[in-house]
Formats: sequence, structure tokens, C-alpha cells
Amino acid sequence: MANESKQEKPVQQGTVVKAKKPRIDAVDGCRFALVFPIVVAHFARFGTKNPTLLKLLTQENVLVGGFFVISGYVSAYTSTELGKRSADEKKLANPELFFWQRVMAYYPLHFLVSMIFAPMFIWTERQFKAAWSTIGFRAFLNFTMLQAWFPKEAEIWNQPTWFLSALTFSNLTMPTAILPAVAGMSRKGVEKLFAGLTAVSLLQKLSYSETARFHSNAFNQPKMYPLLWNLTRFHPFWALIEMVMGIAACREVMLDTPEDRARPHMNPLVYFAAAFSSLALRVTPYDFNDAIIRGVLFVPLWTKFLTSIHRDGLSSSPRPITKFFSSKIMSSLGGLAFPMFILHGPIGQVFYKKVIAKKVWGKPMPNSFFPFYLLICLLASHFTNEYFVKNKAVGAASGKVAAFLASITQGMLKDA
Repeated sequence: MANESKQEKPVQQGTVVKAKKPRIDAVDGCRFALVFPIVVAHFARFGTKNPTLLKLLTQENVLVGGFFVISGYVSAYTSTELGKRSADEKKLANPELFFWQRVMAYYPLHFLVSMIFAPMFIWTERQFKAAWSTIGFRAFLNFTMLQAWFPKEAEIWNQPTWFLSALTFSNLTMPTAILPAVAGMSRKGVEKLFAGLTAVSLLQKLSYSETARFHSNAFNQPKMYPLLWNLTRFHPFWALIEMVMGIAACREVMLDTPEDRARPHMNPLVYFAAAFSSLALRVTPYDFNDAIIRGVLFVPLWTKFLTSIHRDGLSSSPRPITKFFSSKIMSSLGGLAFPMFILHGPIGQVFYKKVIAKKVWGKPMPNSFFPFYLLICLLASHFTNEYFVKNKAVGAASGKVAAFLASITQGMLKDA
């Protein structure tokens, strides 16, 4: 896991040596473990008619919480000090630049996909007699990534990109309000913070459940109080809570003492299996709604899995699951997670959204086509990753845009 230099340079007396952070290769592989079932979930009804399978496979609203946790975990690992109760002052010195760099890491692909599929999105809206003013407002929300703030509009155009909307708000709070504060906490402090945030998240889920229902709906049954449900699963504030949970969990590991690291730790497989087993409650008499499963079981267990696999990866003999998620193939698949998340929605609409599929193919594709849909998503994500996400020219242009936006918003997050 660690990339150690072959030869150490001599250190002058009095020089402060900054602890080197070993790369956590397994995290990339973990992303694919989340994105693939989400891709399946969004169009699962076109892959099978089995009601039990559909209940089991359509839990994207549970799984997406894991992405917010990973986002926070990575932010903490890259922007706070290893073994010290402080943030990386150099990285957070220009908070506006920090924020815009984070945004420009994902906005270019969102913009590209939105532009390519905009004619399809607009044509579809017109088929349902949407006014041009409504279409214009939705286009504005899409391109500014503000849709998660509007419960009626959260799933406009490319539905999964509400995640980017919520993530952008979370990133706005990171360089000044969140990362320095959490980085300054003790190990016991971040443990208590995690417990407190879990309780707050659960309180909100209980509030929704008490108003609507505690148990999951039958598949395709309309949601009770749909706007309240959208506020529960989409609102940026609740995404921020889960992201800070990831930060707190990462800081706990980063503050491990040599004695902590020497202690035996739970096999990450236990937490991984427990997290995904919680999804199976959907097909039992304990079929609690997605909000409850996400807040009470999946997110806490997934977070424990991340800390466990992190610690295991630093050990002298990582367990098989850590080696698996750290493998080259899983790291490569993990690299496809972001483009796959962005692309699968529009691609799925082409094949399965009735008004579009009927125009293009005569009817939505049959169940037997579903594996080919998944393969198309995988291949499209691969080529997008190789020729756009990794493109140096795109990266350079994104960097310049981030620097420009930071210059014109200087003082927005921190007084000069």
C-alpha cells in the first residue's frame, strides 16, 4: 500500500519531517462496489420482473450514502495532517481555490454530458407539454448544480447528478468551516462527533418515517409525501452530515498511535458483508424504508469498513479483501465509478425511457437487453475516463478555470 522511496535523504538537525501518507489503494476499488449496484438499481425494472429481486436491487438511495462518506474520507486524508491535530495549512491557505478545484474535478464531465444530451432532455420535456420557462429553469438548475435544493426538481434531466449538487455545497464548507475544525479534534473527540452526527442523521430519518411510513413501499407504489421524501434523500445538508462522518472516521485512523496500529483489528470483510447484508432486510418482515436502513445500518457499517480496510492496508500482511480492493483491476474499475455514475442515466433513458425508446427503437428494450445496457455503460465509461477525464488538456483548462473563479471570488470564504 505504501509507496516508499528507495533511498532516504539525510535530514538536517532541527528539520521538521512531515509524516508521509501512504496511498490507500483500496478506496478506489470500493467506489466500484457502490456504483455498480446503483447503476443496476436505476433501471432494474427493465432487467427483471421478479418482485423480490426488484425490492432487493432498487436501493440506490441507501447506497449513495456510501459515496458521501468516501468523499469526506478522501477529503480528510488529503487535506489534514497525519498524526497531528491540524489541517494541511498549505492546501487550505486559499480556500476559494480549494473549493473551485474540487468543483472543477467533476464539473467538466457533467457539463459535457449535459450538452451532449440536452437536445434529448429538452425534446422529452416538450413531449410532456412543459413550458419553455420551466425547461429554462431546469436547464439553469442543471448547469449550476443547484437542483438538490429544490425537492420538486432534484431529479431533472440527468437524475443521478443531484449528488453533484449536494456535494458542491459540502465542498463549499470544507476549507474553512469543516476540515480545520474536525482536524483540530482529538481521537476521542472525532469518535464522539461521529456518534453525534449519526444521531442527528437518524433523527431526520425518523422524522420522515413518522410522517410517512417506517417500512419500504411495495415496488412501483407511489411514495407518501414525495416532496418530504426528496428532502430526506437529496437535501445538501444531510449529505454534508454524511460527508463529515467520513471525515471524522478518517481522522480517527490518522490519529492512531503506534500502540493502536499494533493492536489486532477486525477483518474488513466482516463490516463489508454486514453493510451489504443490511440491504437484504428489504425482503424480510423487517423491511424498513431506505432512509432508516441508510442512517442506522448501511452508512455506519460502511464507514467502519473504510476505517478497517484503511488500517488493514497499513499492516504488514493485509487480508484478502484488502488485497482484492487494492488490486489493479479493482483500482481500474474504481476509476470508472465517476464517469459511470454520470453516464448511466442518459444512456438508460435512450434505451428505457418510454417516450424516447419508442421514438428510437419502437419500444423500450426487453429484459434480455439489460446485460448489454450494463456493458455499454461500462465501455462508455472506460473511453470517457481514458480520453476525457484523464486528458491533460482538459485538466489544464479546468485548473485555469478554477484559478480564475478563485480570483473573482477571493474573500468569499475567508477575509484577506
